[in-house]
Amino acid sequence: MALSGFRNDRGELRIHESLHDLSTDLVDYVAELSEAFVKEHGIFAIALSGGSLIGLLGKLCEAPYNKTVDWSKWYIFWADERVVAKTHHDSNYKLARDGLLSKLPIVPSHVHSINDSVSAEQAASDYEFVIRQLVKTRTINVSNICDCPRFDLILLGMGADGHVASLFPNHSAVEEKGEWVTFITDSPKPPPERITFTLPVINAASNVAVVVTGDSKAEAVHLAIDEMVGPSLPARMIQPVNGKLVWFFDIPAASKLDGPKFSK
Repeated sequence: MALSGFRNDRGELRIHESLHDLSTDLVDYVAELSEAFVKEHGIFAIALSGGSLIGLLGKLCEAPYNKTVDWSKWYIFWADERVVAKTHHDSNYKLARDGLLSKLPIVPSHVHSINDSVSAEQAASDYEFVIRQLVKTRTINVSNICDCPRFDLILLGMGADGHVASLFPNHSAVEEKGEWVTFITDSPKPPPERITFTLPVINAASNVAVVVTGDSKAEAVHLAIDEMVGPSLPARMIQPVNGKLVWFFDIPAASKLDGPKFSK
């Protein structure tokens, strides 16, 4: 059973009694968007993140989704990536490949991972070039408000410090407006070298979902959602300009929200 409600400009909030329920709801949400965008323009362009998110998407590999989703139309990207070898245990690509992609009939050429043999700066530049080429061919839509790519869905997690993708509090990357993909070499969370979508790209998406679990993140959820004067966390800066924002929580992650009013 999920409780759901809206919080002003912070989007839709869905709170789940268990991780099983959250996973089921999340996978239904992704599958429904996939069907809608494939019908609309023949493609589903989705950007993934790392962490526990991939495990929560695992039901996509099971019935009925493994048979009913049109996997040949999926184009997969990463909202952020660690600049390590694709075989390294810190690689978001490896996490997704092992837990999801290797179990689904996704076209290999539709999986767009970073160049792991160059510097973080070059990897970010190369990844942006790839995305720009796909925007030119309209594989990825373009925003009608800015020149950013308009992904159909960007899936994000959130850290206990309120970071999303590899946009960390008080880091200069949060302020980057001119690039679609930027890089950092001093991540406060290892590994230090990463590439990440910038906020304008995330906020240009048709749909953004932020998935947060565990009581260690409850304070950051409170700061990201509730109206208050306080530190402006990167998670609070997620606000699609012309798209939809949905938050998926378990009860511990949502435990510090101010007086939520939800309906079953």
